[in-house]
Amino acid sequence: MPGTDGRTAEARLGSTAARAAAGAAGRVDTGAGPGTGRGRIPGRRGARGLGWSVTAGLAATVLTGCVSMPADGPSERVEVLQAAGAENLQVRVFPVPPHPGEDLANLLTGFLDASSADEPEYTTASKYLSAAARSRHRWNPEAGVTVLVKSPSRTITEPKPDDVSIDVPVSGTKTGQIDAAHTYRSVANEPYQEKFTFVKEKEGPDKGEWRIDQLPDGLIVDQTGFRNGYRAAHRYFYTTADSSAGVQRPVLVPDPIYLRRRTDPLTAAARALADGPSAWLGKAVYSAFNGAKLVGDVSVNDSRVISAKVDVPDFGGQPKLCQQMASQLYFTLLDQQGKGQIDRLDLGGIKGGCSVNAAQAQAVAPGSLAVGGSQSTPQAYYLSDAGKLMQTQSAGEGAPVLGELGQPKPGQPQIGAVAVRRDGAAAAAISVDQRQLFVAGLGPNEKLGSPVLTSAAARPDQGLTSPSWDGRGDLWVVDRNPAGPKVLMVRGRSVVPVSVGELGGRAVQALRMSSDGVRVALVLVDGSGARTLMVGLVAHSGTSTAPEAQITGLRPVAPLLSEIASVSWADTDQLLVLGKEPGKLQQLHYVGTDGSQNTDSPLQGGESMIAVSAAEVRSGDQTQARPGEQTLPVLAVSKDNEIYRLQGSQWREAAPQHHGTSFGYPG
Repeated sequence: MPGTDGRTAEARLGSTAARAAAGAAGRVDTGAGPGTGRGRIPGRRGARGLGWSVTAGLAATVLTGCVSMPADGPSERVEVLQAAGAENLQVRVFPVPPHPGEDLANLLTGFLDASSADEPEYTTASKYLSAAARSRHRWNPEAGVTVLVKSPSRTITEPKPDDVSIDVPVSGTKTGQIDAAHTYRSVANEPYQEKFTFVKEKEGPDKGEWRIDQLPDGLIVDQTGFRNGYRAAHRYFYTTADSSAGVQRPVLVPDPIYLRRRTDPLTAAARALADGPSAWLGKAVYSAFNGAKLVGDVSVNDSRVISAKVDVPDFGGQPKLCQQMASQLYFTLLDQQGKGQIDRLDLGGIKGGCSVNAAQAQAVAPGSLAVGGSQSTPQAYYLSDAGKLMQTQSAGEGAPVLGELGQPKPGQPQIGAVAVRRDGAAAAAISVDQRQLFVAGLGPNEKLGSPVLTSAAARPDQGLTSPSWDGRGDLWVVDRNPAGPKVLMVRGRSVVPVSVGELGGRAVQALRMSSDGVRVALVLVDGSGARTLMVGLVAHSGTSTAPEAQITGLRPVAPLLSEIASVSWADTDQLLVLGKEPGKLQQLHYVGTDGSQNTDSPLQGGESMIAVSAAEVRSGDQTQARPGEQTLPVLAVSKDNEIYRLQGSQWREAAPQHHGTSFGYPG
C-alpha cells in the first residue's frame, strides 16, 4: 500500500499469495483446463468423509488414479487427474450409496455428499430416498443450490425400535443462493432452517432400512463444497435499443451464472444460454434465441472448432438471426473453453447454418464499448497539482491534453474531478467546489465553456460527484444536495433527471456506469451514514427531444462491507471495491455483479487510499481474454494526493515528479 515515504511501498499481496501457496498443500486446485477458481475437497464426516485433503506432493505421484480414504466405513472414491502441471489438478468425487444398517446421521451426511458429487443424474443420491419419494418425484435437485457458511447442523433423536418415521431438522447460516436458472444471489448471514423426514421402508429391497421421504428441493452445500463443485460462467445477451437515441450498435452483456463442474460444461452453458437471461437482467436485454433450444450436445474438435445445433427450422432465409445466435453462443462457450481455445463456431439449424470467428464476433463483443475512437487500449488520465489534465500510459509524468483542460487559462474555474469520455475526445469536469459541471473537448483550441449543470448545494461535500460515461456517450453524475439529491444524465447539453427506484429512504452518493450502459454501480447512504453498494439496471424511454431514463432492479453486491470508499468497473462483469468489513482494515475487493466474491482473498489496499480505478476492457484482444484477466494496472490515489499503480505485488508511485488527483481510465 502507499508508504509513508511517498515513493515505493510493498503491498501485502506477496504475503497473501504466500499464505495461499502454503495452504495449497492441504487443498487441491479444481480449476483444470477451462475451470477457474480454487476449491477444496468438502468434508462432512469421517465414514464417507470428503474432508481428506490431497496434497500437491501426493497428486504429483498420482497421474491418473483413484485414492481410497481410510475410515470406519466405506470410502468415497476421489480421482485425482493431473494435466500439465500441478496448477491443472482436478479432483473428481464419486458418490457412495447407503450401506445396510446405516444410522440417520450417516444417511443424511451421505445423501448431502452424494447430491453434491460429480454425478449428472443424481442416481446415487436418489438411493437415499424412500421408494415413495422416488416414484412421486418429491425431490427436484435442479431447483437450486443453497450455499451455507459451513456444513449444516442437524438435530437427530435416536429412533425407538417401534418408530417408523422421524424428522431431522437442519440449520445453518446461508451465504448464497443459486436459483433454478443458475443465477447466484449473495446473502449476508441469513438463517437457514429445513427439515428431512425419514421413514423405515416396509417392503422392497430396502425393507427395514431408514430412507429420506420428505426433503427440501435443490441442493445444500457449504462454501468449500460449492467452490469445488461449481464454477462461475457467463451467458451473453444483447442490449435493447434506446428509443430516445439514434441508431445504435447492440453489444453483448454478461449474465453471470454458476454451473456444475465436470458435467459437460459446454453443453450446460449452451442450454443455459438458450433458456434466456436471468429474471434480473432480462428486463434490459434480449436474446436472439427467443425460445430456440439446443439439439443434442455441443462438440469441439482438434482444430478448435465448436459445433452446435438448434431447433430453428431453416436458417436459409435468416442469415442475420443465425449470426446473432452464433455470436451469443461464441462468447458463452469462449467463457468455458478459455483464452485462445476457440477458432470458430459452427451453428446449424434443422436446415442451414452459419459460422462465426473471433474477428466477426468482435463487433458485438462484451466490453467493446469500453474504448472508442482511436484508442485501442485505455490510457490513464489525472489532474496534476497544477490543475492540468494529464494523459499517460507509463510510469512517467505524461503530457497535458489539448484544449483548456490541459492548458488552463487565467481566471478559469479550478477543477477538482474529471472523467474522460471513453473515446478520449472529451471530458467531464467538476469544479473544486463541486457546484459546477463542465463538458469540454480534448482537441486543439477546445474551450471549457459555460457549465452544463450547477448544483444548489451549500457545501462542497454535498454537491456534484462521480461523473461517469457509458459507451454510448451519455454522461451520468450525482447531485448530493440534501434539499433534493438526484442522479442526472447529460446528453449533449441536455440534462435529464433520472428516477431511481427502491432506495428505501437512502440517497445515492456515488455511481459508476458500465460501458454497455445497461448496468450501474451505486453507493447508497442512509440516515446513519452507513453505505451500501448496489447494482441497478438502466432503462431508457422517451423521444430524441425528450429522453427519459430510470434506474431499477437494485440489488446488493457486497453486503459484508460496512464502509465503501470507492468503486470501479474492473471487467465487463466485475467491480473493484475499496472498502472495509466490520472490524477489519480497508482492502480492495473484486466482486461480481451477482454479489459473488471473485477471489479467495481481497487485495491489501491501505487506510491511506481514497479512490481506485481499473479498466473495464483488458489490454490485448478482447475476444481472446478470459473474464477477470486484468492486465492494465489498478490505479489508486492516497489522501495526500499521491498516485499509485499496482504492479504485481507492489504499489508504485505513478508520477514521481508530481502529486495529482482524479487518476483513472476513461469512463
